[in-house]
Amino acid sequence: MSLVADTNQTIDSNSPKTIRKTVRTARRKLSLAQQKQSSILAAKSALDKLKQLKAAKVALYLTNDGELDTAPLIEMLWQLGIQVYLPRLHPFSAGNLIFLQYEPKSALEKNNLGIWEPKLNITQMILPHQLDVVITPLVAFDRFGNRMGMGGGYYDRTLANWQATSKPLPIGYAHDCQQVSKLASQLWDIPLPFIITPSKNYSFG
Repeated sequence: MSLVADTNQTIDSNSPKTIRKTVRTARRKLSLAQQKQSSILAAKSALDKLKQLKAAKVALYLTNDGELDTAPLIEMLWQLGIQVYLPRLHPFSAGNLIFLQYEPKSALEKNNLGIWEPKLNITQMILPHQLDVVITPLVAFDRFGNRMGMGGGYYDRTLANWQATSKPLPIGYAHDCQQVSKLASQLWDIPLPFIITPSKNYSFG
């Protein structure tokens, strides 16, 4: 029996609250074995995509709340000498992110949302447009590339200009069970050109 989550799950609801609750519950229910296998499968697919893009500077996230684990992908990137960056809540601009280089010995601390992030060190900071790719967490996505986050808008602000400048290229990263039938899209929402799950690579546009 496959350990990968059911890819046919759909959620028919227009309520963001309902969608977030349902999808977060579904991904938390994945067993450790499912989580491990899914993270390895997705990492291999993501690595192939990043090689194709010749990405040298890649931002990711540290897994929280049942998200698709990025640890295997981070290890693969380190082994290839690709620079890895993590987001940190902006210390002076509420609702925005900054990105700092992440290495095996980098110091981490929890922010006020309970999420691990790098300790502030301006010598390790990079501007978003200097990144090649931002692998974004998400709560849910649909077949049009629409992404639903946790509602804070952090990544929407970070990626607001990517279509005009082509950098950084956003790639969604999610469990298969996080796909829903359709998401309502707001003017400020940033659709994703690519989404990678353990079983499939989606390309939009």
